[in-house]
Amino acid sequence: MGGLLHQFSDWYLSVLTQGGYWLIAGLMALESTFVPIPSEVIIPPAAYLAHTQGQMSLIGIVLAGTAGSWVGAAVMYWASRLLGRPLVLALGPYVGISAAKIELAEAWVARYESAGVFFSRLLPVIRHLIGIPVGILRMDFRWYALATLAGALLWCSVLAWLGQTIGQHPELLAGSLHRFFALVMGAALLLGALYYFFVQRTARAR
Repeated sequence: MGGLLHQFSDWYLSVLTQGGYWLIAGLMALESTFVPIPSEVIIPPAAYLAHTQGQMSLIGIVLAGTAGSWVGAAVMYWASRLLGRPLVLALGPYVGISAAKIELAEAWVARYESAGVFFSRLLPVIRHLIGIPVGILRMDFRWYALATLAGALLWCSVLAWLGQTIGQHPELLAGSLHRFFALVMGAALLLGALYYFFVQRTARAR
């Protein structure tokens, strides 16, 4: 997995200047589906380059990331709503989504509802899956869309702030942008611990 992320980071950094906001939005849309692209390696590097090279704005990066996240989450919602639970469970393993993961996300939604949608945007794994149970359970799309938009905006802002902070303190990188990815993934491990505490423990408490 680490090797794939390294290859992805090489590719992303080589095309980010040309792709700009559209590339960020597209990748964040994929990140909100079943495609395992961590947002931690999309937004912070873009914010870092925006601060150090000035070719993009921080606000533009946050808005592009938020819009992309919302689009991907909306696609997951409507696809799951139209397909229905039996078909989603049957097709899930073919795209790397097990029944256990879907049931875990269902437990999260059942317990926290729209607030759970908002906070799910800050947690790994559940962030990618939240649209599935919400669509299956036919939550009012207006509430889902609003909670998703707010959560994605907050998350993208945090990641952009992290990238800008690294840009303001280049000594943290010691001349290597790849070390930036290592720092960001370290933060992702912390989020993984939060995911275990809030999501896994929630499922066990059912």
